[in-house]
Amino acid sequence: MNNMPKILIFAGAALIIVGLLWSFLGRFIHLGRLPGDIVIDKGNVKFYFPIVTCILISVILSLISYIVRWFMK
Repeated sequence: MNNMPKILIFAGAALIIVGLLWSFLGRFIHLGRLPGDIVIDKGNVKFYFPIVTCILISVILSLISYIVRWFMK
């Protein structure tokens, strides 16, 4: 039970940092429109699959998870 406040504080701080970075860097990095994302536009049907964006988010979340586990030791 002693780790729960630490986890909540870290999660809150991480969300604040991500929100600030997203608002400032969102102008330069268009998450969801990265090179490698698949877009098929045929007539009035548009298929969009952001594969590179998914990989990037997965890597970032894995790093955050690793850092959290490292701090909890």
